[in-house]
Amino acid sequence: MITLTSRAAMQIRQMQKELGAEDRVLRLLVESGGCSGFQYGMSFDEPKPDDRRWESEGVPMVLDATSAAYLDGSQVDFDDGLQGKGFEIKNPNAQSTCGCGKSFS
Repeated sequence: MITLTSRAAMQIRQMQKELGAEDRVLRLLVESGGCSGFQYGMSFDEPKPDDRRWESEGVPMVLDATSAAYLDGSQVDFDDGLQGKGFEIKNPNAQSTCGCGKSFS
């Protein structure tokens, strides 16, 4: 299972409203790329029949089975501090991450 911090959930709800995507769910995914081999992705999407579905902090989420294997146990946070990092995924399954925190292996 993947969890959201309250800061991440608040930012996601705000983005959904700004984009007019209240009827969609948050999709988390892992795809090939980035400087470490895999990179994280997030979008607002329609659920697919084979998606895994759950909710954290009141935010409905989906992800495909392949991404679930890489992200199980992760936590999504949002940092809006001076560095302006944005969303940050703390993934206990990552063996290494790049300096920007957007990709892993």
